[in-house]
Amino acid sequence: MVVQWIRTGWPQLLDLFFPNVCLLCQTGLETGEEIVCTGCRLKLPETLLHRTPDDPFLMNRFAGKVPVAFVYAYVYFQKKGPVQKLIHALKYKQRQDVGLALGRWYGKQLKEEAGIAVESDVIVPVPLHPARYQQRGYNQADCFAQGLAEALEIPYRVDLLKRTKKTESQTRKDRMQRWENVGSVFAIEDRGAIENLRILLVDDVLTTGATLEACAEVLLQAGCQSVGILTIAAAR
Repeated sequence: MVVQWIRTGWPQLLDLFFPNVCLLCQTGLETGEEIVCTGCRLKLPETLLHRTPDDPFLMNRFAGKVPVAFVYAYVYFQKKGPVQKLIHALKYKQRQDVGLALGRWYGKQLKEEAGIAVESDVIVPVPLHPARYQQRGYNQADCFAQGLAEALEIPYRVDLLKRTKKTESQTRKDRMQRWENVGSVFAIEDRGAIENLRILLVDDVLTTGATLEACAEVLLQAGCQSVGILTIAAAR
């Protein structure tokens, strides 16, 4: 019993009372490090897809469905891997600082290496339904958007895109089920506010792309000039 608690409860206790330890390996963070230590950060499975913008890996998920300018993700998502632990902390452990840090890291990388993302006019996070937002207390995509905005020096707006219906979790759904779940749940309240803007649409994880596809379609129909997509992670 004690051994089991040490294995499962000790890391959570450290996170709660000693936030200045690496979220992944639990070693103390050095000056200048945040969220994860330098060693763990260097081991994150970065996609680096922004260095090869013609790579079809992510674009193929939207081909023939909705025209997007680009699709980039910071890291690859793998079950039981370090990225899943970071996303889990962001979404379910009140670690909003994880989203901010990931946004700043990726934004800095994009600003230095990929001019296309910096050309966007406004960052728009995929919204939560108000009921789910109230339950969680924040939107994880907002945290990522804020970090990106700081690094890219682009404003972010959480009031442009609205989720009008509460949907079921997407976790165990296939692509068709995901699309049916979110196909008509997003709306623009002020179409004039996005007219001719280059939108940078952001979310936490890209799997089938159904949610982002639905958001992009609504934004383009409302008259924005283009939609580019950035996510923290992408499933292979």
